[in-house]
Amino acid sequence: MEKKLKIIILILVILVALGLATHLFLTPSSVKSDSVENVTDMINRTVEVPSAVDNIVATSPPMTTVLYMIAPDKLKAVNFQWTDDELKYVPGQYANLPVVGGWYGTQDGSYEEFIAAEPDVVIESIDEGGDGDLSTVEERQEKFGTIPVIAVRDTTNVEKVGESILFMGKVVGAEDKANQLNDFNNKYLDIVHDRASKLSDSDRRTVYYAYGDDGLQTSPSHSTHGQLIDLVGGKNVADALNQGNTTSGVQVSIEQVIKWNPDVIITNDQEFYNGIYNDSNWAHIKAVQNKEVYVSPQSPFKWFDRPVGANMIIGVPWTAKAIYPDDYSDINMVDATKEFYSNFYHFDLSDDDARELLLNSGLKESNL
Repeated sequence: MEKKLKIIILILVILVALGLATHLFLTPSSVKSDSVENVTDMINRTVEVPSAVDNIVATSPPMTTVLYMIAPDKLKAVNFQWTDDELKYVPGQYANLPVVGGWYGTQDGSYEEFIAAEPDVVIESIDEGGDGDLSTVEERQEKFGTIPVIAVRDTTNVEKVGESILFMGKVVGAEDKANQLNDFNNKYLDIVHDRASKLSDSDRRTVYYAYGDDGLQTSPSHSTHGQLIDLVGGKNVADALNQGNTTSGVQVSIEQVIKWNPDVIITNDQEFYNGIYNDSNWAHIKAVQNKEVYVSPQSPFKWFDRPVGANMIIGVPWTAKAIYPDDYSDINMVDATKEFYSNFYHFDLSDDDARELLLNSGLKESNL
């Protein structure tokens, strides 16, 4: 009997010890120390984030676009509604992501809907200066409560986007894909930097960037929206209108465009492009007469502008070939398009698919 009692007591001691060990192992403070890490964001805030980030949302389209490119399975909501044309190039598993708005041009974000997406982190964009957005980031953090908000420098400049791409890749555990996207961008930036630097002033072709359904809004040189023209060495005819405003468009008249008489017209507006060759108002402009009007491919994101951001990376070689077809004949745009869509839009194009996209943009068969 005494022996049995000792055995029972021993078993009870063991059970108590195991229970204590389990309690210590599973306490929130212990689990937290093993499953979170500190990240210094791009305005030098120290943010505690999960070691494994599986669910992400961003507060603006440029940031969402990068996340879609490098970590689409972790993206839990978007700021915009896909159009039917865009959905043709969006794999089914991403087509029905919740639309939560955001805080950018539209200022229609819903904190409740963001939180309902159950993100591990929220990506908030900051402008080039950075510190000026600290109060905004702090306001977001207060509204999102315990969900960490990470400030990332804006991705609106295609020549500076690399740092933000690599940073986000590290935060969300997609470093390989971020490096791949950055390498693709650098490849074509290096090419156009080299060739644009060798253009004499007389070699630079004049370009008009047209938007709006009548084509009579534009962005001057050194604007974020017309940056690809400057990048490849084009001469933006609206340069004289630049008054330091890099975000807003400028209204012009058809008489002014006729006076400028650009060599090339680039637009993002499909309706305007569809009608320009049959519009008598534009008939005497050099670009129209020479069939050098080009419309940015639109889907799943525009290649040239709106939003400005990583979606314009594929627009770098496209713009170069539109403005200087002879100087970039060695770039195979069919191959570049297929590579970009497969790796970053997660959508495989056939040769014919890519050719159709490019021919519909106005590029000539001989210039693909």
